[in-house]
Amino acid sequence: MAASILIVDDDPVQRRLLEAAVTKFGHTAIVADGGEAGLDVVDGPNARDVSVVILDLMMPGLDGIGVLKAMRERGIHIPVIVQTAQGGIETVVSAMRHGAFDFVVKPASPDRLQASIGNALKVEALEGEVKRSSRQRGGHLTFKDMITHSPAMDRVIRLGRKAAASNIPILIEGESGVGKELVARAIQGSGDRRSKPFVTVNCGAIPDNLVESILFGHEKGSFTGATEKHTGKFVEAHSGTLFLDEIGDLPLDVQVKLLRAVQDGEVDPVGGRSTVRVDIRLISATHRNLLQQAKDGKFREDLFYRLNVYPIFVPPLRDRRDDIPHLVEHFMEKVAPADPRHRLRGISAAALAMLQAYDWPGNIRQLENAVFRASVLAEGDMLTEEEFPQIRAQVEGTVNLDADIASPESGGPASGWPASGLASGSLPRDNVPAAVGAAAAEPNAPARPRFGTLRALDERGNVRALADVELEMIKLAIDHYNGQMSEVARRLGIGRSTLYRKLKEYGIDPETGRVERLAS
Repeated sequence: MAASILIVDDDPVQRRLLEAAVTKFGHTAIVADGGEAGLDVVDGPNARDVSVVILDLMMPGLDGIGVLKAMRERGIHIPVIVQTAQGGIETVVSAMRHGAFDFVVKPASPDRLQASIGNALKVEALEGEVKRSSRQRGGHLTFKDMITHSPAMDRVIRLGRKAAASNIPILIEGESGVGKELVARAIQGSGDRRSKPFVTVNCGAIPDNLVESILFGHEKGSFTGATEKHTGKFVEAHSGTLFLDEIGDLPLDVQVKLLRAVQDGEVDPVGGRSTVRVDIRLISATHRNLLQQAKDGKFREDLFYRLNVYPIFVPPLRDRRDDIPHLVEHFMEKVAPADPRHRLRGISAAALAMLQAYDWPGNIRQLENAVFRASVLAEGDMLTEEEFPQIRAQVEGTVNLDADIASPESGGPASGWPASGLASGSLPRDNVPAAVGAAAAEPNAPARPRFGTLRALDERGNVRALADVELEMIKLAIDHYNGQMSEVARRLGIGRSTLYRKLKEYGIDPETGRVERLAS
């Protein structure tokens, strides 16, 4: 499947190498020499159709993390493969939290790069199919459609249902990705405006010089580039609901006009000679502390009190872990109709327990992306820990290499958790396997390391020396890959010469994988 691949790297040599590799894979390469240039390709005046981005993290000016943030703020949903010569776990975590699809360490082998691009294209294609099928289903969303079994969400639903019966302004607060727009749509779908327009605006994704025009409209010729009359989002939402997401990002001068629109129900189009009356239900949302912003002079205090008439706080996913099994089931079912040839039976108990143990800084949006990717790329008919490598590496501070922890063959604590059975209840926390670090066979027994798990702490609870962890990792890898040194070096992300040098330093026999010199 040929595609257009954008390569963003400030190193001309690396750009040429990647361009040659991408072309050899049968794709079209587009190159950019920095973060700003890369953003222009996907979201500039001459934006091009890009299927995958290969992004260097360490660049002068706008670096890779900055590009990922900008793409997310602008609503650009293109799979991004990040690459860097510094492959530390903190770098990986940061990139993944900001929406990266995959992570490769320079210099990436052609096979690794081709596999990553292929996976990204596969996920992107199926994601488009899922979106199309979702649009075809349509319908109004109500609070009955919200997937939650958590007491933490009971208050949200209770407040939302009361709000739906009135017409007062609502402010929905909560971290990014918790589902604030979902709550807004449920309020609209449960009220008397359910059959009217629901118009959404991401205030943080609009350039400052266009915010006023997009919200309130403009007349033809009112400014350079205004070749046609534009009604604006307020007029589009007339008789319905206007949802202003990330309202804390609005410029102060636009906040003045917004205050008048909320107070008087009138908007002034840019270049217009008269005001336009509008009848809307206004719902705002933010991940910021608007009260603190008002105290700091970054948000108008009078506007804050106009918007904060009926506040609703949506808790983060880490405070409602009981919802995770039901959300996982829902996200797996969303993938199934789009890819009927690859039907999953469910998710293993160990994998589900691992997902419940993770804190999900990106909340439901991050969980959906993780489950979607795992469902598309899974080789078998059951999701396991292997399908969630980034999550697996972070849970409980261990790096887990054992692929068969809770498989049916290994006789783990639970053989699996079928997708159809998730709705009946979540996996009991007592059943979390020791690999995830959530339970032990004996409450007072010290945790014993087993094959596949590296201990981060010593017996006294202190962080172990890096050399000790490295030695254990090398020995484990040699054992895991049966002494195949090329595979051991590749999996550890180092060259064979580096591997043999380390073997010599630690006194490890390459043939046996054993430490021959324990003391000098």
